[in-house]
Amino acid sequence: MHSASKNCLFMPLTLPNGRVLKNRTIKSAMSDSLADGRGNPTLAQMRLYERWAEGGLAASIIGEVQGDPRYPEKPGNLVLDEGADTGAFSDLARRGSANGAQLWLQLGHAGALAHLPISDPKGPSAIVLPDFQSKEMSLTEIGAVPEGFANTARRAAELGFGGVQIHAAHGFLLSQFLSPLFNRRTDAYGGPIHARMRLLVETVEAVRAAVPADFVVAVKLNATDQLDGGLTEEDALRVVAGLDRKGIDLLDISGGTYFPGAPSSSERATKGPYFLDFARAARGLISTPLMVTGGFKHHEEAEAAIIAGDVDAVGLARGFVLDPALPSTWQAGMGDPAFPRFTTLPPGGMTAWFTMRMADLGEDREDLVDREISDAIAEYETRDDQRIELWKVRFFAP
Repeated sequence: MHSASKNCLFMPLTLPNGRVLKNRTIKSAMSDSLADGRGNPTLAQMRLYERWAEGGLAASIIGEVQGDPRYPEKPGNLVLDEGADTGAFSDLARRGSANGAQLWLQLGHAGALAHLPISDPKGPSAIVLPDFQSKEMSLTEIGAVPEGFANTARRAAELGFGGVQIHAAHGFLLSQFLSPLFNRRTDAYGGPIHARMRLLVETVEAVRAAVPADFVVAVKLNATDQLDGGLTEEDALRVVAGLDRKGIDLLDISGGTYFPGAPSSSERATKGPYFLDFARAARGLISTPLMVTGGFKHHEEAEAAIIAGDVDAVGLARGFVLDPALPSTWQAGMGDPAFPRFTTLPPGGMTAWFTMRMADLGEDREDLVDREISDAIAEYETRDDQRIELWKVRFFAP
């Protein structure tokens, strides 16, 4: 058992389309916020993904890449549309694919959670709360979503990326359609779960049809929204079953939402990986390889999940920010990353700290690891404010 456990995390994984991942460690999507404010990759972003590739992982997923600049999650998002800097995107694809790694783009649309200073948020249903408002999408706008995702995926394939992940988690647009809290429509896209999942299924089918057979199409799905009245695990399992035989190469299971005031999955106090029970339940419903993202901090936990057969790959995010060569570190038996502890943690503080740490890694600055959380928040907010102005000039100029 010991020898099996020692090697299982570093065995290859063949995906349904024939693509081979060199091991089972994947840098799951985070909003690295390293684009230039105009939707294009920066040298720091290229270097960050190059460093992760050099560190031994099988694949990296770049969080929240927009096909439509009208509904971004943040002004540091990439935008892969017809006006994108294709040379910069190609360089990012090449450098992030070093050392046998694969680089995938997470296709995003923030919908009702679109960043207000640079958006007019729209989701499945209108929401009017004191601190949160969004409009209802028309059927025409909904109908354009699958083609929009497909066009972005096609561009990604042409520019040398290895795959895409369709983002249907964390409260963004496709996740909003799945959630009865966001989706109160009475047409073909609302009501029972088979109707609420319609847009996701249509998007998956459109993306799969638009890209080469050996191009990876993955999906990120919430096991639960962790919100009263949100997507339940029972309904989420129905979505899993509905995605079977739709051409997906990897299903990434996560949870939680960025809806204002909701608890963050990544900042909860429970120990150990999240969502493994859900993965076990999903196993019998879909033939697609499974990955779980959330809560993996120790080598032994990642190994155990693979050995048990609960998952085929392990998604890690913050561990890779603390140690960009984490797979190599683990394979050499050199221990786990040391997670930072803060005496006080303001809302959004942890996200700001890790986001600014990614900027450090992209600039090969190892010495700023002791940044105060208040400093991280200030840097993060100042940079976003600067990018908002750049975004407006690039996408909103008359």
